[in-house]
Amino acid sequence: MITWEDFEKVDIRCGTVTEAKEFPGARKPAYQLTIDFGPLGTRRSSAQVTHHYTAAELQGRQVIAVVNFPPKQIANFFSECLVLGIYDEQGQVVLLQPERSVANGQKIG
Repeated sequence: MITWEDFEKVDIRCGTVTEAKEFPGARKPAYQLTIDFGPLGTRRSSAQVTHHYTAAELQGRQVIAVVNFPPKQIANFFSECLVLGIYDEQGQVVLLQPERSVANGQKIG
């Protein structure tokens, strides 16, 4: 079990994907995403979501991400946030997203 204080340390925000491209250097199929988090600026992320989404489908889509992890190097790319999703029955990621449009950078509560 974690405490409420532990949960409050996790900064989860909504952002809009402004760019999505193939990530050939990744060990598992992935995209390199650029995400606009409004007042927080843009962050990049490596996302293993190629099963359910094309790069074109991701552009303009709002996503939910943890924005206060330190950058993580994946091949020659630095991932600056963790895009969140749910594993389906086949172990493929389905993205979490708001059910209606909200401002980029809004905090999950």
